Amino acid sequence: MIKVSQLLKTVPTADGDLDILRGINLEIAEGTSAAIVGASGSGKSTLLGLLAGMDVASGGEITLDGHRLSQLDEDQRARLRAEKIGFVFQSFQLLPALTARENVMLPLELSGKKQADDIADRLLEQVGLSDRLDHYPTTLSGGEQQRVAIARAFARQPKILFADEPTTALDVTVQAQILDLIAEQRAERNMSVVLVTHDLGVVAGHTDVIAVMYGGRLVEVAPTAVLFSDMRMPYTEALLQSIPRLDQPSHTRLNAIPGRPPELLDPPPGCAFAPRCAFARDRCREEAPPLTETDNPEHRFACWYPVGSPEHSEAKERIAAGLQIGSSS
Repeated sequence: MIKVSQLLKTVPTADGDLDILRGINLEIAEGTSAAIVGASGSGKSTLLGLLAGMDVASGGEITLDGHRLSQLDEDQRARLRAEKIGFVFQSFQLLPALTARENVMLPLELSGKKQADDIADRLLEQVGLSDRLDHYPTTLSGGEQQRVAIARAFARQPKILFADEPTTALDVTVQAQILDLIAEQRAERNMSVVLVTHDLGVVAGHTDVIAVMYGGRLVEVAPTAVLFSDMRMPYTEALLQSIPRLDQPSHTRLNAIPGRPPELLDPPPGCAFAPRCAFARDRCREEAPPLTETDNPEHRFACWYPVGSPEHSEAKERIAAGLQIGSSS
């Protein structure tokens, strides 16, 4: 469904060129649910916009359902979005002057679809809002508004759904309901889903593949079960350790990743995560690691001393003993 090759996105600024994305390579099969995970500023929403043809890459190529986006003009990309793509955003983006039914009918009417009202009613019934058809967004809860947004995204029967932080503003129970709803619709329609989030915990049981981003690059890509059982990138490990756990006592201090994200105007040499990585060595600070396959060709990571390696295990022991990495004492 999606193939990304050496994707680049550079934005000129008064202080120089800002390399938001650097050398992204990614494939997402038809019917697959994929997550793009990373902290704010990692480039995941920019990547999503490029995949959907809402922006133009500075280099590389994106192929979406057989269409090379670099060969399409703006009108052709807009037509492709209308025919193939559905969107769900964090902020719902419903029109407040329209009812739930009218919000869902809008894309259908714009495309000249007949019986738009019947289709909208059926979609709202599928998302559990058959009793809210004539309600305005201001009278709906956050979860209900997001359900209307999902119904609207499905109005044109898209082949792929892009969801950018669709559950961030919702409580945990509603988050699960929204993700379950997307999963149900995906299975029913054989639809591909690309979900952008900063929270590994949100996607654990709702995706087939996870791509982890840091500093404008992919740093680990793996099937979801493999990523959680055999993660190799220290940044992925740090993300997982920062998630609150139900088996911990209340008021347990959360694990935070020290330091700050890299400055993309003047990125450090070597691995972008090295300044914040407790296991970094000189090579990490001098030479950027490539995205390398494990024994599983579907699992790739970018780290010289990955989780589980002898060097990483030794570093953990030294840190626990209060010694510096690489010291002889």
